[in-house]
Amino acid sequence: MVAKDIKDKTKKDSSKTKAKKLGRSSKKKTIELEKFEELAEKLEEINDKYLRLSAEFDNYRKRTLKEKMDLTKTAGEDILINILPVVDNFERAIESSKKAEDINAVMEGIDLIYNNFKDFLKQRGVKEIEAVGQPLDTDLHEAITNIPAPDKESKGKIVDVIEKGYVLNDKVIRYAKVVVGE
Repeated sequence: MVAKDIKDKTKKDSSKTKAKKLGRSSKKKTIELEKFEELAEKLEEINDKYLRLSAEFDNYRKRTLKEKMDLTKTAGEDILINILPVVDNFERAIESSKKAEDINAVMEGIDLIYNNFKDFLKQRGVKEIEAVGQPLDTDLHEAITNIPAPDKESKGKIVDVIEKGYVLNDKVIRYAKVVVGE
């Protein structure tokens, strides 16, 4: 009978252990389910943030592209507005040259317009490249031809300028076309 009692007690203990395990197992599943739902909510929240950020970036890209296009369209506006007085001065000079008898007065007017235009270019950062008497610098000058040097000091130096060169804020916008003495 003692053996039977031990068997019964073992059965009761194992059934209690199974019940406890099942209870723990269902609690574990409930906890895992809660964690899963929590992770699913976080995923949905992160996905929503990603979509909003993506849309915001797309709007930013479109806005900056539009601003760039607008800037490109109106970039020259300031320059054109400031060049119009020079054009007006040329028109007045042409009209007055038709009626003028004194050529010196016409030349003086043209010189004033020329100086006005050169000042306008200086204000915009455009500078003339110095060339005559300078050694040939291929970063600034384009040699068109070589001629015999008029004197020994002019050998390898620029003796004439065919077309002036210009720099805009230290960037060459047109190379000076020059003649070099040999």
